[in-house]
Amino acid sequence: MGALTKGRYLSAKGLLLLLVYCTVSVISKGATGDAQPEALPSVQGTLPHFIQEPEDAYIVKSNPIKLRCRAAPALQIFFKCNGEWVHQNEHFSQEYKDLNTGLKVREVMINVSRQQVEDFHGPEDYWCLCVAWSHLGTSKSRKATVRIAYLRKNFEQDPQGKEVPINGMIVLHCRPPEGVPVAEVEWLKNEELLSSLTDDNIDTRADHNLIINEARLSDSGNYTCLASNIVAKRRSTTATVIVFVNGGWSLWTEWSPCNVPCGRGVQKRSRTCTNPAPLNGGAFCEGMSVQKITCNALCPIDGGWDEWSEWTVCSSQCEKLRSRECNSPAPRHRGKMCEGNSEATENCTDGLCTQSMDSSNDVALYSGLGAGIIAVAILVVAVMLYRKNHSEYGVDVIDSSALTGGFQSFNFKTTRQGNPLLLNSSMQPDLTVGRTYSTPLCFQDSTDKELFDPLPDIKVKVQSSFMVSLGVAERAEFHAKGPAETFPRDLSRDYSSTTDRRKKGLLTLNGSFSTGREQPRTNGVFGHPGGRLVVPNAGVSLLVPHGAVAENMSWEMHMVINQGEASVQTLEGCEILLGPEVTYGPPVLDLFTPVAMTIAHCAEVDTENWNVQLKRKTQDSKWEEVMSVEEECTSCYCLMDSTSCHLLLDQPGSYALVGEPLTQAAIKRLKLAVFGSMEAGSMSYSLRVYCVDDTPHAFQGVVAAEKTRGGQLLEEPKMLPFRANTFSLQVSIQDVPQFLWSIKPFTTCQEFSFPQVWCSNQQPLHCAFSLERYSPATAQLSCKISVRQVKGQEQILQVYTAVAETEKESVPFFMQTDCTITSQTGPKAFKIPSSIRQRICATFDTANAKGKDWQLLAQKLHLDRNLGYFAKQRSPSAVILSLWEARHQDTADLDSLASALEEIGKIHSKSSPKDRDEPESDFNHIEAGGVCGTATLTNQTTEDSAPEYTG
Repeated sequence: MGALTKGRYLSAKGLLLLLVYCTVSVISKGATGDAQPEALPSVQGTLPHFIQEPEDAYIVKSNPIKLRCRAAPALQIFFKCNGEWVHQNEHFSQEYKDLNTGLKVREVMINVSRQQVEDFHGPEDYWCLCVAWSHLGTSKSRKATVRIAYLRKNFEQDPQGKEVPINGMIVLHCRPPEGVPVAEVEWLKNEELLSSLTDDNIDTRADHNLIINEARLSDSGNYTCLASNIVAKRRSTTATVIVFVNGGWSLWTEWSPCNVPCGRGVQKRSRTCTNPAPLNGGAFCEGMSVQKITCNALCPIDGGWDEWSEWTVCSSQCEKLRSRECNSPAPRHRGKMCEGNSEATENCTDGLCTQSMDSSNDVALYSGLGAGIIAVAILVVAVMLYRKNHSEYGVDVIDSSALTGGFQSFNFKTTRQGNPLLLNSSMQPDLTVGRTYSTPLCFQDSTDKELFDPLPDIKVKVQSSFMVSLGVAERAEFHAKGPAETFPRDLSRDYSSTTDRRKKGLLTLNGSFSTGREQPRTNGVFGHPGGRLVVPNAGVSLLVPHGAVAENMSWEMHMVINQGEASVQTLEGCEILLGPEVTYGPPVLDLFTPVAMTIAHCAEVDTENWNVQLKRKTQDSKWEEVMSVEEECTSCYCLMDSTSCHLLLDQPGSYALVGEPLTQAAIKRLKLAVFGSMEAGSMSYSLRVYCVDDTPHAFQGVVAAEKTRGGQLLEEPKMLPFRANTFSLQVSIQDVPQFLWSIKPFTTCQEFSFPQVWCSNQQPLHCAFSLERYSPATAQLSCKISVRQVKGQEQILQVYTAVAETEKESVPFFMQTDCTITSQTGPKAFKIPSSIRQRICATFDTANAKGKDWQLLAQKLHLDRNLGYFAKQRSPSAVILSLWEARHQDTADLDSLASALEEIGKIHSKSSPKDRDEPESDFNHIEAGGVCGTATLTNQTTEDSAPEYTG
């Protein structure tokens, strides 16, 4: 006790008084026997019992802690810390009576400060206990330790990100920072608490580690280890887990039918990398997606007649019979049956047989037949003469299939009164014998004529209205053609008939419309920065990406639209040309990345109705298939938009987009335009209606020819969907003022046959209407031109123009601005600035922990088909951006790219809150040009900054 200090612990005097008090209490108890005074109820022979003992405590920061003791029965309670008594002045005590037991309960409390704990230096932690006194002795409580609480900042081991295949095991290690008390560990996934109680696949109990037994796609995310105690919480670095799926092939499809109806052909089958599709950077399927085998289709064999049999003996009816059978050969494989009769009869008049018929009956029979024939003949003549004197005749439809000056038969029909297609239906035409009309019919000019040479004088000679009505006129014939039963069989028949005419020289696919124009050609010199070639107003361009040409090198490149004798005449079956044939070179061109070529087309693309292929001309001038648009290919890439096709090509050469209709619902777009001009020094005005494939290049031929002729565009060109239903195209003129203008007979309605229109192959068709005004004072012409496909759609061209030569004004041929820039090199040729392009490629070319690779970029730009082609490129992102540049060259619209990057950035910010302090892209400043212009993308903060989406 001598070591106790006066200020902190009990003095010797105080302790002596305590002992004297206890001794007196014992003596007093002995003198009074077992009776206890009412003022101090107690239990005889009971040591103090602790109701509350001091508990272990932690000092947080500088806040002192309180230690409490409660005991009954107790005369006094004192704390003893680290073996020394705590001064009585530092005790806070109170006494109360327990209502249940009636005993007196004493409670004592002391404060322990941070300074007291820090000043203590001993072999063990700072500790305190309580000592309670009663009449029978003392009792001690348990030791309570007092420690300073803390939690260090750095984790001893942070979890690491992983890329795990699906169904694999994921183990994330975590060792929390050192702390008192020991930190508890929890796991967060995307900022949400994980619990092994709600997911049997997750185990968080093994040494603070997180174990996912079988990885699922939903387990991809950002994982954080969270350590906490009473002092603070600490977060580890975020570990990104990517559960990837390697691509797997689907089952092969069934073999397609042989692609030829007869002979040696090809069958195909395909499979897709969708079982499963590669996800989150998973490997793409290895192997071919398309297999081809040769096939032999059995050719139809038409039937042939056997030799006639011998004549039978003469029958009682004076006839003999012979027969033959269709067995040499018999028809097979959808071949035709034999034509003609299988039996023949012949009268026997050589007296070898006799007749029992009465001769008087023969005379009556032949007399009756003769009288009947004479009566019918008289009746027919009477009817014809009556019709000649009282009826009206006209022409509804004229077949204008005489393309090269040859004559084709006409379809004449008598018209009802009031036919709106006739100039004056109330007037009867003069159809006298020998009268001829020079009729300008619809045609494709032959190669030795200019586009608007005077139309050939095709003489239509009408013998008489009587002969016309009988259908026996020399050149007037009725043609009844039934509708097609099946497709493409009847369509193939029309094609084959067209092919025959090609061979005979009556019809050519290309070059039949000689416009005198040279082949459109453009060229430029390109180096490492790349550039762009454009054929003005043709819908054809070539993009040479940045880096395609090696540094310190340059190539003189050219691009030509072939307009000569078309090699597409070698196309098979029902294939037609959907756009111009384009050649780019030189042939020895060697580039590091593919070029992007854009070709306009005229098809309403639908995989159910069209089979669209890309073909390339070989060295022997034959066409070979490069790819089919709906199939995946790793040698080139084809993206079909509504009006253009965008190609990624590695080899220079001649390319053509070819389509084969699969059903009658296949549609080819036609552009319709009407031009007019007044013939000098005459009263005649010529209207020329053009039907041309809806591509800019095809329409350019019409414009160039009309400019040389001085024609005026009278109405804005319109589009007509032309279906592959084998029905013809009719052009008619309507609502011509009858008192101001006259039109030659038989020309109010003209017709193109189906093969002419469908197989035009970028060559224009046109027909002409010649009108003559009654008076030179007539200065205005108003009428309608109707262009319709039989059992199809119709378009109306409204004509309202001044015809006086002094009032002519130039009418613009194009609604768009002519483009005169044919070659651009360097950064001005691209919409995306070079620095932004490089940073996007650096971000997306390699798969990172965030899962943002080039496949995500392709998905957001809607270019996520045929990914196997991009996977083979050295920089998939650069090729994707080149394709995007080619696709948006006309609009110069950077919104789609900015929106895609912004969407990726939002996904990134949601998954990684810590990255919100990183620079964010701003695409609010976009300047766009036209077809020949440039586009720049700038940032608000820096002149050359780029969106940065790093992992």
